[in-house]
Amino acid sequence: MTPTPATTPTTTTTGRRRPPRDLRDFYENPAVPVASGTPRSLRQARMLARALGPAAEGTRTVLDIGCGDGTAAATAAPLLPGHRVIGVDWSQDALRRARTRIPYAVRGELTGGGLPFASESADAVLFSEVIEHLVDPDAALDEIRRILRPGGHLMLSTPNLAAWYNRALLLAGVQPVFSEVSLRGIHGRPGKEVVGHLRLYTARALREFVAASGFTVVGLEGAPFHGVPRPLRPLDRLACARPRLASILLLHARRT
Repeated sequence: MTPTPATTPTTTTTGRRRPPRDLRDFYENPAVPVASGTPRSLRQARMLARALGPAAEGTRTVLDIGCGDGTAAATAAPLLPGHRVIGVDWSQDALRRARTRIPYAVRGELTGGGLPFASESADAVLFSEVIEHLVDPDAALDEIRRILRPGGHLMLSTPNLAAWYNRALLLAGVQPVFSEVSLRGIHGRPGKEVVGHLRLYTARALREFVAASGFTVVGLEGAPFHGVPRPLRPLDRLACARPRLASILLLHARRT
């Protein structure tokens, strides 16, 4: 998904330096992937549907922050009937695509003034494959915590540094999948796409980081990765039963 502007240039209002201009240009490039696989989106949407419950108990506002082309929000919407799903992204190109899939998509930034929502105005946040792109993930979770109501839900997904195949690759001296050393090309790891990952998490690190940011971790599940070679996909699906080995980490937390 397209990250929000914790990855923008110049200086934030808090004085933190942002990355150089070419990183923003990288994410505005239409050729850069802005959506992840449907299996991950479905698993995350089901987790959120279970957490929110039916709209008969009241319409909830769900923000998909870093919505990219709107695929994850569009996948989640049918499982959240009666709830309001709003896509948020800073990439104008991504927003143009998102508006073809979802009724509400607005421009917003995690830093430089914050998201265009009042404090404690959202019931849930989808944060799908965004955190690994951010220079300042601490500030991002601070802003998400600001807009969530007490007890509000955070559904965060990110690639797993300790995925089952990455453990084998490291033993062989090969750069792990999902990690990158350049925005210009692939060096030393499997794969064909440069996606701009800056940070990677293990299951344990993700739990500790989110808890330290003012959230209570409710649960952690695994999801498969669409880029796994076809012959290995059954094994990748099997690994989801043990999240610390899975390709993708799906974390559910609540604002304390």
